[in-house]
Amino acid sequence: MENWNSASKDIFYGKAGNLTGEDREHAEVSALALHLIQAAIAYLNTIMIQIVLRDPAWQKRLTPADRRGLSALFWTHLNLYGRFELDMNTHLDLDTAPSPRLSDQET
Repeated sequence: MENWNSASKDIFYGKAGNLTGEDREHAEVSALALHLIQAAIAYLNTIMIQIVLRDPAWQKRLTPADRRGLSALFWTHLNLYGRFELDMNTHLDLDTAPSPRLSDQET
């Protein structure tokens, strides 16, 4: 969790990670934007973990203790600074991620 909190400071880099603004509304909008980015990162990390866990080689390799230690709250793979190259002809293969079952959505 501490690592995830330090990610928040790095993601929200303006003014050393402090929420600032002309008034309370600006600070609130900044906080909400930060939470949205964090939720998106955790969601994509969860999908990537599910894809890896579906691989039979990883299913055999991971122990129950390894599985308990998995968390979607990691960010070391993010490139927060530097050059971003966007190739619109390639994408993450997220279609292999399981879609939520209807019964899961109802509860």
